[in-house]
Amino acid sequence: MNRFFRNIPWVALIPAAILLGLAPFRPEPHLLEKLRMLVNGQLNRPLDIFDLLLHGAPILLVLGKLLLGRDRPSSSGH
Repeated sequence: MNRFFRNIPWVALIPAAILLGLAPFRPEPHLLEKLRMLVNGQLNRPLDIFDLLLHGAPILLVLGKLLLGRDRPSSSGH
């Protein structure tokens, strides 16, 4: 799993997370709208669930890369 996250380049991941996280810019980003619907228990249409997954996936990849994509320090002490 670490190799998967290490192979995703930051230069592609950061713009994707920003653009999909904020799209559409007006009147309100889908991600915020869908998260609000989730909190209010209104996220029940398949299209809304798909929108949440689509717009949230790059942000989850950023978090995964931050948390799991790090190289583990070697035990040899170098």
